[in-house]
Amino acid sequence: MSAKAILAGHEKNMEKTVEILRNELRGLRTGRASAGLVEHLMVEYYGTPTPLRQLAAIACPEAASLVIKPFDVGCIKDIEKAIRASDLSLAPILEGKMIRLNVPPLSEERRKQIVGQVKQLGERSKVSIRNIRRDAIKQLEDEEKAKRITEDERDKGKEEADDLTKKCADEVDHIVKTKSDEIMTG
Repeated sequence: MSAKAILAGHEKNMEKTVEILRNELRGLRTGRASAGLVEHLMVEYYGTPTPLRQLAAIACPEAASLVIKPFDVGCIKDIEKAIRASDLSLAPILEGKMIRLNVPPLSEERRKQIVGQVKQLGERSKVSIRNIRRDAIKQLEDEEKAKRITEDERDKGKEEADDLTKKCADEVDHIVKTKSDEIMTG
């Protein structure tokens, strides 16, 4: 396998890691209501765990509240139960055929705790990226030992793996800083 092919596969994995971080951070409370807060909640729907976004329309009529309108009104109690069971600390209010969630402002202490979580998630992502880099370098060395690529290709591949790692780690840092700022000013 060529060094280019090895790096392309590992680059995809690094980008997936960054995307997973983005998705995890979308579900964190910032003091402002957003559909991302609840859309990934799993609701027990006819015995099958189903993401809330597949069961209901989620709207944000104002900065401090969310409105959830189930497509099937029969699952409204299941949605309410899933919200209560989540770690969001939000109390659902049933209003006819919809659920309203009021998102209270976060205390300074709680904001700092959430920023700590964001930084932990970012650090975990950077560890994953570095592990992917290590795997790429090992694969490059194995290919060179098996005489499928040259020593120069291996060295160039290692440099490119380092560059990719730095690029993805910088992106993670940027995402973490942006989310942390959003939470602290939220």
